[in-house]
Amino acid sequence: MIYKNFQDKKLSALGLGCMRLPVIEGDFSRIDIPAVREMVSFAIKNGINYFDTAWGYHEGKSELVMGEVLSEYPRESFYLADKFPGYDLENMDKVEEIFEKQLQKCRVDYFDFYLFHNVCELNIDGYLDPKFGIYDYLIEQKKNGRIRHLGFSVHGTLETTKRFLEAYGSDMEFCQIQLNWLDFKMQNAEAKLRLLREYNIPVWVMEPVRGGKLATLAPQYEEKLRAARPGETTVGWAFRYLQSIPEVAVTLSGMSNFTQLKENTKTFETDEPLTEAETALLYGIAGEMTSKTSLPCTACRYCVSHCPLSLDIPSLIDLYNEHVYTGGGFLAPMAIGALDEDKKPSACLGCRSCEAVCPQNIKISEMMTDFVKRLNK
Repeated sequence: MIYKNFQDKKLSALGLGCMRLPVIEGDFSRIDIPAVREMVSFAIKNGINYFDTAWGYHEGKSELVMGEVLSEYPRESFYLADKFPGYDLENMDKVEEIFEKQLQKCRVDYFDFYLFHNVCELNIDGYLDPKFGIYDYLIEQKKNGRIRHLGFSVHGTLETTKRFLEAYGSDMEFCQIQLNWLDFKMQNAEAKLRLLREYNIPVWVMEPVRGGKLATLAPQYEEKLRAARPGETTVGWAFRYLQSIPEVAVTLSGMSNFTQLKENTKTFETDEPLTEAETALLYGIAGEMTSKTSLPCTACRYCVSHCPLSLDIPSLIDLYNEHVYTGGGFLAPMAIGALDEDKKPSACLGCRSCEAVCPQNIKISEMMTDFVKRLNK
């Protein structure tokens, strides 16, 4: 197992994400505990020492199961990460209640790593509002030794990430972002990496294979990868890509079966970062994959200046492209839900003033109509 230095700790470069544990008969709330016990045993024996759970994973069962299974091992033999569930605004005034319950569920006296969960447009105001006392409480727990390292995960925009860091950046020790060779450009992970570099904050990676979507590619793309690195799996390419980024310390993989765990652990036995040419090959494939569904917006913003409602059309197109490519998901609805009603796609008047000045000849009004239909499904 490759290890990364983090302050006084050596963290396994591969962490076991506990959002997609094996389940019984496809029921996400019924975790297969014997299977998890077998996987954790293998993981620890093969050098994985980082385990990541959260309040909402497996409908609240992930913390309970990981607490049960990890309690069979010496507390100092593993690092456990958990998160405050601010993705649900009803939790904002319950930080103490939830934190205490999480310790009980996980059967520990402290968390090695604790995060503000899913900083995004929907909850950034709540996270920054002192009346909820979230930051103050978590800082107090860190001083008391019940949180060893404090960080945050982010699915929000670059601007939202900046707002959070401007407020709390001096106390953030790590940040968890969605990063893979497709989202480097598609979700602007590249800009988030630059921002975190400015703050000297190490990166934890979630969705390294985009929920499995990068585990298998179209035959013509897989053929290109095999020719460039004979013997490397498609999933291996995704992990080798992350090994090429110096800021990345821990890569979390939500492995839902024993086979995935064994294959991924084998990959992380060696550090084999991609060459510049190999990275360029991946970016080229990403461009081909997304060009089939993505509108070619260059963010020139001519459209915004001609929109009678001043809609942020380039940002809406970015969200539309992500939503269409992914086939749904929570990111676009989450971001759109945080907007004022007069700034959502549904506010579009269909006047086509924006289209008259679009250099890319994008049918923006048609995009807005289709976006609303997709969001309402």
